[in-house]
Amino acid sequence: MMELGKYTLPVLLSYGVSITLLALLIWQSLSRNARARRALERQEGKRDAH
Repeated sequence: MMELGKYTLPVLLSYGVSITLLALLIWQSLSRNARARRALERQEGKRDAH
């Protein structure tokens, strides 16, 4: 690993925050996709029932 000297803590914290935010964005996208897919399946089911 590279020696970061006095900047080690800020750099590692920045990486941690970035990775956390990316993970949250991915989770939110997947969650919204699943919710939209379920809603679409419900709507298509209602349409097929008529």
